[in-house]
Amino acid sequence: MSRAEMAQLGWDVCDIILVTGDAYIDHPSFGMALVGRLLEAQGFRVGIISQPDWQSAEAFRSLGKPRLFFGVTAGNMDSMINRYTADRKPRSDDAYTPHAASGKRPDRACMVYAQRCKEAFPGVDVMIGGIEASLRRIAQYDYWSDKVRQSALIYSKADLLLFGNAERALVEIAHRAAAGERLSQIRDVRGTAFMAPHQWLPDDDWCEMDSSTVDMPGKVDPHPDPYAMEPAGAAPVTAPAGAQTVRIVSRDERLAARKAQRARTVIRIPSYEAVAHDPVLYAHASRTLHLESNPGNARALVQLHGERDVWLNPPPIPLTTAEMDYVYGLQYARNPHPSYGDARIPAWDMIKFSINIMRGCFGGCTFCSITEHEGRIIQSRSEESILHEIEEIRDKTKGFTGHITDLGGPTANMYRLACKDPKIESSCRRLSCVYPGICENLNTDHAPLIQLYRKARTLPGVKKVTIGSGLRYDLAVESPEYIKELVTHHVSGYLKIAPEHTEEGPLSKMMKPGIGTFERFKALFERFSAQAGKKQYLIPYFIAAHPGTSDEDMLNLALWLKRNNFKPDQVQSFTPTPMALATTMWHTGRNPLRKVARSSEKVEVIRDGQRRKLHKAFLRYHDPENWPLLREALIRMGRRDLIGNAPHHLIPAPRIGERQHAPSYGKSSASRTKPGTAGRNRPQPQPLKSRGPR
Repeated sequence: MSRAEMAQLGWDVCDIILVTGDAYIDHPSFGMALVGRLLEAQGFRVGIISQPDWQSAEAFRSLGKPRLFFGVTAGNMDSMINRYTADRKPRSDDAYTPHAASGKRPDRACMVYAQRCKEAFPGVDVMIGGIEASLRRIAQYDYWSDKVRQSALIYSKADLLLFGNAERALVEIAHRAAAGERLSQIRDVRGTAFMAPHQWLPDDDWCEMDSSTVDMPGKVDPHPDPYAMEPAGAAPVTAPAGAQTVRIVSRDERLAARKAQRARTVIRIPSYEAVAHDPVLYAHASRTLHLESNPGNARALVQLHGERDVWLNPPPIPLTTAEMDYVYGLQYARNPHPSYGDARIPAWDMIKFSINIMRGCFGGCTFCSITEHEGRIIQSRSEESILHEIEEIRDKTKGFTGHITDLGGPTANMYRLACKDPKIESSCRRLSCVYPGICENLNTDHAPLIQLYRKARTLPGVKKVTIGSGLRYDLAVESPEYIKELVTHHVSGYLKIAPEHTEEGPLSKMMKPGIGTFERFKALFERFSAQAGKKQYLIPYFIAAHPGTSDEDMLNLALWLKRNNFKPDQVQSFTPTPMALATTMWHTGRNPLRKVARSSEKVEVIRDGQRRKLHKAFLRYHDPENWPLLREALIRMGRRDLIGNAPHHLIPAPRIGERQHAPSYGKSSASRTKPGTAGRNRPQPQPLKSRGPR
């Protein structure tokens, strides 16, 4: 991380310099450490520039010019989500920075850092990657500027973009760069995106298809065999005189030819200029990208930006268990870099005693970006690798007292779950394996996870193993034995779980199961807790103002919360993140879960700031600060019957001296209703206008 450290190692130059928006913590849960150790194990000299001052190029010269290239990432989070709340207000802290200090990274850090690298050393090769680059690889709606922005390749001027699980691609590119190839010449690696001349094709065997011809939602059915044998008893067909012999092409040959042609096909989605101004085309492009996300059958995509194309190769092939073990078994120090001294880094405090056991998520929740980044196919580590890491934490991590705080990943209980048939998996185009119901081809056996839990908690020096990752309860109810094991041994009083809503309208737009499945899980959780003699509680998470949510939906959710005696403390409003399908709904008002047309289903979107505040208030119905706003809403909705002091009422009636009306938000006194004008010219809530990052 410094010239002094380079001198200690005897280096005069770094082969590769990695630039990150996070503090450097040498632990595999932090992408920069994982990538750096992987490249080091391949024989490369790796430098790290962490949270550089981006106001000039000087900080980017601190380690000199890399012999091969700069690798740039915004960090473990998209920088805009890291810096701003769902209401576009600046956050006061940054969990990935020493002392949680804010302001240590710029907006859209990946693009800014890449530009500074080019400025520091003109002509240097620059690669961008990580979640920010991954989710902004094509034209995408940007919530913070309230507009469709171009691919990150355009703004960053990078030579290559890596998306998804990029370890295999990164190693190949690094070795090819060491052999003399420039990044701008590397065009055939899966999981990469690059700029190309308009209508460029790798060779003459390739063909281009318009995306409007390939949007075939749902299961891919096999084509009928034109050479199938006639039923028994059918009259024989006599060849006409002079007919030439035709070789019968077998089904396997035809399928192989079709697969080979598919691998040489690129799908052209609508251009940046088209999707920026046409919501229907934006929704169609978004749907096409998600349908072409299965590594087993995905085709390359191309999108015109001005006079040049952004070319996306198919997503990377998931890592095998052996490859996952290799990556997570590298020599990590498992501590922040010594230069930070005793500074507290909140993200490190959260994960230093936890372990990633898998990657990916086949849930397909539309508001979540995990699937777009890590893919739907679960990549699991071996039991031996995980148990070894527990021992590494026990022996190397300062402050360990015997408590492993998580064995999880994107979800707690998808470990080793996969499609029962690899052929079906490679041809599937479903957006979720568990919605609207669990696919009949999905293996939901939790036995390997149960066995892992049992072995982990019996390791010497381990006193307790708890699960901190979010639980997929619709899978858990398929294995009551797993729930019993979890509840009996691995819950420290509270378990977080995310039903997200109770009503079919928003749940169908989230691709989440009905609330009845949660209630089945809750019953099992309470039963097994009682059997274990423990008082344990569920902490449910819900989203306010998600696309497809009405005021009535939020009211029904509030009533359900009260019936079940849930009083959420921290609640969240929907935040449109780049590339997510729910973000497409937010921006376009269309439903990309079905084939998109101008007459297709419209989705209700909650943009108005006052209405978003109301939806959050329904989640915190028990907070007196929200009662005036809720009273006005209930009266407007014709539900005065829910205001009162009886147990069945949602909120109490106002008491003497209590404020009875909600405050006016964003209104000048001149705009309020004047005496004698009730019902006429009443100011209506205005859409939340984008003022840009503040």
